[in-house]
Amino acid sequence: MRAILLGGGLALLLSLLGTRVAIGQFTKLGYGQEIRDDGPTSHHTKRGTPTMGGVAIIGAVVLAYFLAKLITLTPPSASGLLLLFLFVGCGLVGFLDDFIKIYKQRSLGLRSKAKMVGQTLVAVVFGALALSPWLGDENGRTPASEKISFLREIPWATLPMVLAVILIWLIVTGTSNAVNLSDGLDGLATGSCVMVFGAYMLVNIWQSSQSCENSPGAQCYDVRDPLDLAIIAAAITGACFGFLWWNASPARIFMGDTGSLGLGGALAGFAILTRTELLLVILGGLFVLITLSSMIQTTVFKASRKSALFRKVFRVQAQHRVFRMAPLHHHFEMMGWEQVTVVIRFWIITGLFVATGLGIFYAEWVARL
Repeated sequence: MRAILLGGGLALLLSLLGTRVAIGQFTKLGYGQEIRDDGPTSHHTKRGTPTMGGVAIIGAVVLAYFLAKLITLTPPSASGLLLLFLFVGCGLVGFLDDFIKIYKQRSLGLRSKAKMVGQTLVAVVFGALALSPWLGDENGRTPASEKISFLREIPWATLPMVLAVILIWLIVTGTSNAVNLSDGLDGLATGSCVMVFGAYMLVNIWQSSQSCENSPGAQCYDVRDPLDLAIIAAAITGACFGFLWWNASPARIFMGDTGSLGLGGALAGFAILTRTELLLVILGGLFVLITLSSMIQTTVFKASRKSALFRKVFRVQAQHRVFRMAPLHHHFEMMGWEQVTVVIRFWIITGLFVATGLGIFYAEWVARL
């Protein structure tokens, strides 16, 4: 427990101070954000605001984790190192995307195919290692499982290793891109991540106290290294808190794809390593809604443009749009909501999803008593 408190506290402090340093350095170097021309006009005032602030978040988390392990004289676990690999790897893909935007002075960085190749490489390596028997502990438990999970492993839902790696790839790429889509307003993604990673910290602490090694029985959790994962969850929560000080409206720095892809990858890693893959849909419900809004907008727009039958059946015009603008938060901006109003209300929605997910998680454990 001391390591968890150290990880969270150190990450908060390092992020709070490190982000301030990053603002000064990135401003001096001219690493400013480019704004899409078709977005809300209110965003044009943000052009030139330093971006790539995710570097401060990732650096604070990694440094805080290893300092906590050093102070408590405990070795890193396989699960912890794998999660950090996924976090840093997805963040590196985002960093390349951000750097290209800055270097070429445009709002688009890596091409979508190149970004997907990078995410796929990181996800597949992570999945293969997490399922590898080489990383099994003395009880033969690997960091990840070949079974699909909700609140714990579903006994009959076992996948061949190849399909399990494909599922991990799908979760990692889907979640990292979902958080990336949510990073469109000052503090929106950062504040939402504080709540979701905080929830995973509680899940990991509970799984550790009720592990099959400590409390054998029907309610126990057969999860590898939950206490070490809790340290990283606390560190990410603290780092996002520290970053939010500078990222809240009016933002003095943006996390960029460096932060959003990294945080999304880490979120997927927690779901996989804690055997709560489907629970992520509830805990990260806001990210799911925002992603669905973009998918619906794109699908309807393309179908209405190309298919006369679609327009006739659904009685829509050519190039029809369901939302005034996607992702979802921009739709409410276009309706006249202030940015701060959208962010706070979306934080409330995130809190409701997190409370629901934690309630379901605990209720399932109680039902097994």
